[in-house]
Amino acid sequence: MESTNLNIRTDKTVKARAEEIFAELGLNMTTAVNMFLRQTIRENGIPFELKLNVPNRTTAAAIEEGRRLAADKSEKGYTNMVDLRAALDV
Repeated sequence: MESTNLNIRTDKTVKARAEEIFAELGLNMTTAVNMFLRQTIRENGIPFELKLNVPNRTTAAAIEEGRRLAADKSEKGYTNMVDLRAALDV
Protein backbone atom coordinates (compact mmCIF):
# COMPACT_ATOMS: atom_id res chain seq x y z
CA MET A 1 0.00 0.00 0.00
CA GLU A 2 1.42 3.34 -1.03
CA SER A 3 0.61 6.20 1.34
CA THR A 4 0.13 9.90 0.71
CA ASN A 5 -0.22 12.98 2.88
CA LEU A 6 -3.55 14.66 3.51
CA ASN A 7 -3.47 18.23 4.79
CA ILE A 8 -6.65 19.64 6.27
CA ARG A 9 -7.50 22.75 8.27
CA THR A 10 -9.82 22.70 11.24
CA ASP A 11 -10.59 24.72 14.33
CA LYS A 12 -7.95 24.22 17.05
CA THR A 13 -10.55 23.42 19.71
CA VAL A 14 -12.31 20.89 17.47
CA LYS A 15 -9.02 19.12 16.84
CA ALA A 16 -8.10 19.01 20.52
CA ARG A 17 -11.50 17.70 21.60
CA ALA A 18 -11.49 15.07 18.84
CA GLU A 19 -7.97 13.95 19.80
CA GLU A 20 -9.11 13.50 23.42
CA ILE A 21 -11.97 11.26 22.32
CA PHE A 22 -9.80 9.30 19.92
CA ALA A 23 -7.20 8.79 22.66
CA GLU A 24 -9.89 7.37 24.95
CA LEU A 25 -10.76 4.96 22.12
CA GLY A 26 -7.11 4.03 21.67
CA LEU A 27 -6.84 5.84 18.34
CA ASN A 28 -4.75 8.68 16.99
CA MET A 29 -5.95 11.29 14.49
CA THR A 30 -4.43 9.49 11.50
CA THR A 31 -6.15 6.21 12.32
CA ALA A 32 -9.48 7.95 12.98
CA VAL A 33 -9.37 9.87 9.68
CA ASN A 34 -8.41 6.69 7.81
CA MET A 35 -11.36 4.90 9.43
CA PHE A 36 -13.66 7.69 8.25
CA LEU A 37 -12.26 7.54 4.69
CA ARG A 38 -12.52 3.74 4.49
CA GLN A 39 -16.08 3.78 5.81
CA THR A 40 -16.94 6.47 3.24
CA ILE A 41 -15.69 4.13 0.52
CA ARG A 42 -17.61 1.13 1.94
CA GLU A 43 -20.86 3.07 2.10
CA ASN A 44 -20.22 4.98 -1.13
CA GLY A 45 -21.07 8.22 0.71
CA ILE A 46 -20.78 10.03 4.02
CA PRO A 47 -20.90 7.35 6.74
CA PHE A 48 -23.43 9.20 8.88
CA GLU A 49 -26.77 10.86 8.26
CA LEU A 50 -26.71 14.49 7.17
CA LYS A 51 -29.83 16.46 8.00
CA LEU A 52 -31.15 19.94 7.48
CA ASN A 53 -32.80 21.65 10.43
CA VAL A 54 -36.33 20.29 10.57
CA PRO A 55 -39.03 22.02 12.59
CA ASN A 56 -40.22 20.22 15.71
CA ARG A 57 -43.77 18.79 15.85
CA THR A 58 -45.31 21.93 17.32
CA THR A 59 -43.75 24.19 14.71
CA ALA A 60 -44.58 21.79 11.87
CA ALA A 61 -48.20 21.66 13.07
CA ALA A 62 -48.38 25.47 13.21
CA ILE A 63 -46.97 25.73 9.69
CA GLU A 64 -49.50 23.21 8.42
CA GLU A 65 -52.35 25.02 10.18
CA GLY A 66 -51.23 28.32 8.65
CA ARG A 67 -51.15 26.80 5.18
CA ARG A 68 -54.58 25.25 5.68
CA LEU A 69 -56.04 28.54 6.90
CA ALA A 70 -54.43 30.46 4.03
CA ALA A 71 -56.00 28.09 1.51
CA ASP A 72 -59.45 28.20 3.14
CA LYS A 73 -61.42 30.97 1.43
CA SER A 74 -64.02 30.96 4.22
CA GLU A 75 -61.43 32.12 6.79
CA LYS A 76 -61.21 35.85 7.45
CA GLY A 77 -57.87 37.34 6.43
CA TYR A 78 -56.23 40.66 7.29
CA THR A 79 -54.09 42.92 5.15
CA ASN A 80 -52.94 45.27 7.92
CA MET A 81 -52.05 45.21 11.61
CA VAL A 82 -54.80 47.64 12.64
CA ASP A 83 -57.56 45.28 11.48
CA LEU A 84 -55.77 42.24 12.91
CA ARG A 85 -55.34 43.86 16.33
CA ALA A 86 -58.98 44.97 16.33
CA ALA A 87 -60.04 41.37 15.58
CA LEU A 88 -57.82 40.08 18.39
CA ASP A 89 -59.07 42.82 20.72
CA VAL A 90 -55.49 43.85 21.50
